[in-house]
Amino acid sequence: MSEDWELTDVVSLLDDEYARAILRETSIEPMSASTLSERCDASLPTIYRRVNALTDADLLTERTELDGGGDHYSVYAGRLDRLTIDLDDGTFDLDVSLTEDDPADRFTDLFEGLR
Repeated sequence: MSEDWELTDVVSLLDDEYARAILRETSIEPMSASTLSERCDASLPTIYRRVNALTDADLLTERTELDGGGDHYSVYAGRLDRLTIDLDDGTFDLDVSLTEDDPADRFTDLFEGLR
């Protein structure tokens, strides 16, 4: 969806309080679904539905992290940097700016998680 942003799709997605809460929380640091559930005061199924929608829209990215016991789990990081809607001559213009998902940063996060 990142290349074909539709105003109604983005506005509809951001009209949801849980989607906005997930984006707020994950803009600070990547979080697991269970942490998001606690921070957003929402059930895990609600979080997973919103996470899937936000990931499909490229507004959220999923990463895999390792815990101390060698197990892995997903964490989610917000990608939305800026959203601008302009009205010019009767036409809405939507501009969505995303943060870069740097592979080097992901490798560093993975390596630091191994310690």
